[in-house]
Amino acid sequence: MTLTAGPSTAAEPARAGRREWTALGVLMLPLLLVSMDVSVLYFAIPSIAADLRPGATQQLWILDMYGFVLAGLLVTMGSLGDRVGRRKLVLVGAALFGAASVAAAYAHSPGALIGARALLGVAGACLMPSTLALIRTLFQDPAQRAKAVTLWTTVMASGISLGPVVSGALLEHFWWGSVFLVNLPAMALLLVLAPLLVSESKEAAGGSRFDFVSAGLSLVALLPVIYGIKELAKGGWAPLPALAVAFGVLLGLVFVRRQLRLDEPMIDLRLVRTPAYGGSLLVNLLAMAATVGFAVFLTQYLQSVLGQSPLEAALWSLVPTGGVMVAAPVAAVLAQRVDRAYVMGGGFVVSAAGFGWLVGVERGTPFWVVLVGSAVYAAGLVSAMTLANELALGAAPPERAGVAAAVLEAGSELGGALGMAVLGAVGAAVYTAAMPSSAPAAARETLGGALSASPGVVEAARDAFVEAMSGAAVGAALLMLLAAGLSLVLLRRRA
Repeated sequence: MTLTAGPSTAAEPARAGRREWTALGVLMLPLLLVSMDVSVLYFAIPSIAADLRPGATQQLWILDMYGFVLAGLLVTMGSLGDRVGRRKLVLVGAALFGAASVAAAYAHSPGALIGARALLGVAGACLMPSTLALIRTLFQDPAQRAKAVTLWTTVMASGISLGPVVSGALLEHFWWGSVFLVNLPAMALLLVLAPLLVSESKEAAGGSRFDFVSAGLSLVALLPVIYGIKELAKGGWAPLPALAVAFGVLLGLVFVRRQLRLDEPMIDLRLVRTPAYGGSLLVNLLAMAATVGFAVFLTQYLQSVLGQSPLEAALWSLVPTGGVMVAAPVAAVLAQRVDRAYVMGGGFVVSAAGFGWLVGVERGTPFWVVLVGSAVYAAGLVSAMTLANELALGAAPPERAGVAAAVLEAGSELGGALGMAVLGAVGAAVYTAAMPSSAPAAARETLGGALSASPGVVEAARDAFVEAMSGAAVGAALLMLLAAGLSLVLLRRRA
C-alpha cells in the first residue's frame, strides 16, 4: 500500500508536513461543493420551473435525485476506491462532477436535468468517501489526523448551509445554470493539483476482487429505505413509501447475510461490531437525526413565522456555524488530554442544552435567543461528531478506509432521513393538537396550508407551529442525551 506520508514506526507515527496539509486544502474545496449541491437548488427551483416547466413529480426528482443517488452509491464507491485507488477515484469523480455540472447548467428539459443530477450524485459518491479515506493515509499521527477530520466535518456541515446562500447570491445576477457552473474551477484545480500532492493509496496488490453482487444489494437496499422514510416524513403514512422501506430492509438483511458468508466481504461486519467503530457509527446517526430533523422546523420558523425572505433566512442560518468553528478545534485538543468518550458525551450534553434552550421559544421570544440556542446545539453536536468520525476512521484498517468512511456517511444519510420522519411526526402531532378544531382541514395539517387562510387562522397556525418546534426540540434533546450515554458506555478507553 502506498502512503503519502513517510514510513512510520510503532513508537512514533510519521508526522505530516506542508505537502500533506496543502493536499488536504485541495481536497476540501471540491468536498465543500459536493455538500453544497444537496441544498443549492432551494432558491433556483422557481427559475427552473419557469424555464423548463417540469411537472410536480419531475420537480421533486430534480431536487431529490442527487441526494438519493449519492446515498445509495456511497458504500459501493468507498469499496471501489479501496481496490482501484482512492486518488484515482477522486480524479474520476472530479472529472465526472465537472462534466455533469455543465450538462445540468445547459439542460433543456426536465428529464435532462434529472439525468444530470443523477450523474452529479454518482460523482459525489466517488468524491466523499475517498476524501475522508485519504485523510487516513495522509495523516498517520493521531493528533494531526484529528485536526484534519475536524476540518473535513466542518467543511461538510458548512457546505450544506452555504448552498442556499450561494445559489441566492448567484441568482441575483445570473441565470439558474450558474449554480452548477460554479463547481468547475474547484474541480479543475483538483484535477491539476491532486496528482502532484496526493500519492495513491489502495489495498495491497492481490487484494480481493470487487463484489458486484454486494454493490448492487447495497444500492437497492439503501435507496428505497431513504426514499421511503423521506416520503413518509413529507406526506405521512402511505402504502408505497412504507413498502419501499420494507423492501429495502429485506434487501439489507440479504446484504448482511452475504457479508457474513463471504471470506472477503465488501463490509467487514466484525469492524461494525467493534465498539470504537460501531459505537461511533451509532452516535453519528443519532446526531444527524437531530440535526436534519430539527433543521426542517428552524427553516420554516425563520421564513413562515418570522417572515424572512429565503436569502435572509439562509444568511441567518449561517450564524450557528460560528459556534462550530470555535468548539470543534477545542474539542479536538481536549480529546488529546481526556478520554474522548467524555469529550463526546460532553458535546452531546451541550447540544441537548441548546435544544432545551429552544424548547422555551414563543412567538414573542427575541430572535437572538433562537440564534444563541442554535449556536449552542450546533457547537456541541458537530464537535462530538468530529471526534466520532476520527475515532471510527482510526479504528478501520488503512486498506479498508474507503468503505469505512462510506459506511459512516451512509449512516449519516440514513440518520438524516430518520430524523425528518421521527421529529417531523412529533412536530406534526403537536401542531395538529394546538390548532383550533374550527380551522380548515389544510390549515390543521401544515403551516404552509394555513398561510392562505384568514388572518386569524394564520396567527393561530404560527402559534401552533412554534409549539411544534418546541416539541421537535424536546425530541432532539432526548436524542442527544441518548447519544451522550452511548458515548460513555461504548467508547470509553477506545484509542
